[in-house]
Amino acid sequence: MFTQQLRKTGNSYVVTIPKEEVERRGWQEGQLLGVQVTELEVRPVLGDDLRQAIDERWERNEQALRYLAER
Repeated sequence: MFTQQLRKTGNSYVVTIPKEEVERRGWQEGQLLGVQVTELEVRPVLGDDLRQAIDERWERNEQALRYLAER
C-alpha cells in the first residue's frame, strides 16, 4: 500500500502511482489495473525514544508546565 494525494488536472482528478511501485510490481504501461480508493487520516506517531524524553521532562517539570499552560 502507498499513499498519494488527490490532485485536480483540468476537469478530472488524478492519483499517481510512484514509478518504484510500478517497477516493484512489474506493471507495464497500458496494463489494465483494478483500483480501490480509501480515504486516509494521517496522524503523526512519536517514536519510543522521543516519547521517553517527553515523559522524563514532564516528570521533572510538570508543575512549571501546568503553570505555563494556564497563562
